[in-house]
Order: sequence, then C-alpha cells, then structure tokens
Amino acid sequence: MIFGLFKKKKHNRVIVDRQYAALTSAARTPVFYTDLGVPDTVMGRYEMLSITMILFFRRTAKSPTSGQELAQEIVDAFFQDLDHSIRELGIGDQGVPKRMKKLAGMFYGRLETYAKALDAGDLGELAKGLARNIYPENQSAPDMARLAAWMAEAERHLAVTPEDDIARGNAVIPQPLAG
Repeated sequence: MIFGLFKKKKHNRVIVDRQYAALTSAARTPVFYTDLGVPDTVMGRYEMLSITMILFFRRTAKSPTSGQELAQEIVDAFFQDLDHSIRELGIGDQGVPKRMKKLAGMFYGRLETYAKALDAGDLGELAKGLARNIYPENQSAPDMARLAAWMAEAERHLAVTPEDDIARGNAVIPQPLAG
C-alpha cells in the first residue's frame, strides 16, 4: 500500500481517450482539406494531427501539473497511433523505429517553429512555417494565411478553456469556417 503513494498518478483512461478523440476529430474536419490548403493525404493528416496536438500541448503547458500530465499521456497516445498506422501501412518491424524517430523529430520541430511564431503573434511567419512543413518539396505551396489565422484563433479559444474542462478531457478545438 505505501508503494502506491509514490506512483505517478495516471489519468483515467476514459478522460485521455475522450480528449484524444476530440483532438483527432478536430484534425479530420473536412474544411482543412477542402478550403485551407492542407492536402488530404497521409502526411497532410499527420500535419493536422500535429497541429491540434501542438495547440493542446501549448494550452496545457500553462495548466497545473495534472493538465501537463494529461497532455503527455495524449501525446503518448498520438505516437502510439502513429506507430500502429505505420505498421498498418506495411512498414516492417525493423523500419518502424526509424520512421517513428523521424516523425517525433518532425513533431517537436513543428512545435518549436509554431510556438515561436504564435508567441510573437507573427501570423506571416506562422503561415511560412506551415507552408514549409505541409509542402516540403513544393516551392509553390498554397497560401497558409487562413490556416495560420485559424491556429491563432484556436489558441485564443483554448486559452480561455476552464481548467476543469481540461482536467475532464472536455477541451474543444474550434472548427474553422468554410469559404
């Protein structure tokens, strides 16, 4: 019994699953792919999942310890999903760790790039970073200004999300408008 006092508290799996499902659902919103220039491809979906995870991660960085722990559990779930998806795509067991390392590096690189632009309130720089990441081999990427503006709006929305909603796994990422 005493050993349980020193265990790191894990969130209720229902809370983690509910919040993770809300974040992945937000990333799958069709308007990102039809109106905001994100390609509806495996990598385009990875980009949108990364963006929603980054927005949530940034919000919970300002939360008490329990919110930060929840964010870590959700990011862990994200990488477990990526691992599973890579395996479903037919990548052999020996290739998975290499791909996962690359995807993790991409994620944390995006976190740093987007955080710098969001912290500075520089939507132009954010749009440039989005274009570079979403279209890495395309010099004529579509303008990402609307996606950058949505990210800033989503961050403002999350900033006023009550801690209670965060702790219960009820944070909502707002959907962008079509058009």
